[in-house]
Amino acid sequence: MSSDYSYDDQAQFFPFFILTLTGLVTLPLTYTLLRPSTDDDALAPRIKTDYKPQHGEVVEALRSKQKRQQRRVKRALVVVLGWAIMGAMVYLIMVTQRTVLKIWNPYDILGISDSATEKQIKSHYKKLSIKFHPDKVRPDPAKNETVESLNNYYVELTKAYQALTDEEIRNNYIQYGHPDGKQSFSIGIALPQALVSDGNGKYVVLLYTALLGILLPYVVGSWWYGTKRRSKEGVLMESANSLFRQYDDSMDEAGVTAALSTGKEFEEILKGDQADSGLSKIESRIGTQNSNGGYACGFSAKDKAKLEDLENGVRRKTLALLWAYLGRIELDDAALTKSKFEVAPIAQALNQSFRAIALAYGNIKPIVGSFQATQHLVQALSPKSSPLLQLPHFTPQIAAAVDGDSKAQSTVQEFLDLPDARRRQLVVGNGLLSEQQYKTVLSVGRQLPYLRVAKAFFKVTGERVIIPSSLVNLVIKGRIIPPGAEHVPEINELDLEDVDPAEDDLDAINGRKKTIKGPDGKLTTVETESVLPPRTFAPNYARNHTPNWFVFLSDSKQGKMAVPPFTFTKFDQPIFDDDGKPTFNMQTFKAQFAAPPQAGHYTFVMHVVCDGYVGFDTRMEVTLVVEEANKAAAMAAEDDISEPEEDSIAGQMHALKTGQVPQGGKARKIEEDSDESGTEEEDDDTSATNTDTEDES
Repeated sequence: MSSDYSYDDQAQFFPFFILTLTGLVTLPLTYTLLRPSTDDDALAPRIKTDYKPQHGEVVEALRSKQKRQQRRVKRALVVVLGWAIMGAMVYLIMVTQRTVLKIWNPYDILGISDSATEKQIKSHYKKLSIKFHPDKVRPDPAKNETVESLNNYYVELTKAYQALTDEEIRNNYIQYGHPDGKQSFSIGIALPQALVSDGNGKYVVLLYTALLGILLPYVVGSWWYGTKRRSKEGVLMESANSLFRQYDDSMDEAGVTAALSTGKEFEEILKGDQADSGLSKIESRIGTQNSNGGYACGFSAKDKAKLEDLENGVRRKTLALLWAYLGRIELDDAALTKSKFEVAPIAQALNQSFRAIALAYGNIKPIVGSFQATQHLVQALSPKSSPLLQLPHFTPQIAAAVDGDSKAQSTVQEFLDLPDARRRQLVVGNGLLSEQQYKTVLSVGRQLPYLRVAKAFFKVTGERVIIPSSLVNLVIKGRIIPPGAEHVPEINELDLEDVDPAEDDLDAINGRKKTIKGPDGKLTTVETESVLPPRTFAPNYARNHTPNWFVFLSDSKQGKMAVPPFTFTKFDQPIFDDDGKPTFNMQTFKAQFAAPPQAGHYTFVMHVVCDGYVGFDTRMEVTLVVEEANKAAAMAAEDDISEPEEDSIAGQMHALKTGQVPQGGKARKIEEDSDESGTEEEDDDTSATNTDTEDES
């Protein structure tokens, strides 16, 4: 079989070719632009308030800029261009006359039914041959007929007749689909012939050379280089290497902040002479001493010396801007103010990479410092500043009025939990808050998602005790009680139990449902929800942020990480009702890890960290009791040798002999349902929340 290569000299297939190629690029890009956002920061509800910070316009402009970058303006332009090209190709296809290729069918050519007999075929052909014989038919100019076209049509009629009557021609038609036998294979190239004729073939060669030899390697190389030049956390590898060199086991939050200033990403916003422009002004502002003998931005003398030891350049200005942002220092310069708010989100992204490095070392102090740095970057607070500055309209002077002579700084929840008369006495008045500002403070504070831990314990699903190297669940029970919430109900003790799902209940095992115990002791299964907390109230942070909760265990004696952090972003029950009032539902967090390989009592410090707010963390001691495997086997054997069930034959015999209904089976069932293994004796110890916010490491 021969092959024949032809070009689309009539431009019949070229629009199809362009339409297909353009659609392969345009349709996926269109989907990525139009699909609903799955980002928690975009889906989370907002805290309802009309409060606007002093530089709210600058912050909102930076947030909008980030959204535009996420939408990829260039990608949108490509989509628009792609649809324009596709529309043009569809138009060409619709208006351009094209030849439709059909399968050769002798019945269609003769115009008879497939079920016609040979006699009917001969009779019909005889009529057609008389009508269209070249000696008798005359071309009709009105129908664009020519002698040649009529002759060709008569030849087609003859071939069709012979394909149905002549044995040899009929065999060719049956075997090859054509009366002339096997046909040559034709390949149409979807390029107009003008491009490759009359000496233009060299341009096609150049075109394919550019596409396959230059553009394709460039695209693939750019993608590969882009994946290799950034770490798993999305920061430049050069920045990650700098953070690795900056790491120190004794780093605190201020040290982490200084380390973050080494990121190469800051060079994008501090290009050229911007690295030194205004640096002296920033340093003079942040280094001004206040009435308490400290510095305006809240750093220490050691941190100030560390800044001054740096050479002038991007890093020094970055660190100065970070301290100006954390200290909420007024710079009285539009460009410097914009840069001040730009550096915080970049530092936050770098902080995630630093945390990964700190977790690899396992020293608890830099890990806690990294979490604290996140909180302060989001809230624009320096390490030593009052947590009350997270509330709207609060200034250091108002926070000092609340603290009074106390050396300890009041937290948001401590202040808002005071009686209303006492709160007003502290913050409402001349030089303090107005009545309207005070109402705004209460409105915002009562929407903040403060998680108050009620109980924490260890268990192994389906087992009474924990044995070495078993998979242990750290179960945390707590309620979202916003600061200043009123009429908080007492904890229902049944809500503190963690009931194991039935072995055949796949939805409960996979977390789509959960089993709860009612007041009558009956177990019921209810569907769980996936509830996002409200977006973080952070008016000075130039990004939308949804709070996350991290749970990890540390060994306070060695100052080491014992169990790496587990991240929780959603709740299993609503935290606010439709009217915006707190529901006080008991929430459940579970973190699974492997038990130690030896039996014993292990006391850890459990950290529950909220990365969106300062002072919302919980630390408490929890004790993990690991029993020897033989003791667990003995306890299981005791369970097997127990009193018979009431509805069994043995139970009825037992009732006849003793006159008492056996209770062992029912009691054992309730005990197994609780499954709080290894912590029953330490419930009081493991549930007491330590409100001390100082680092226990």
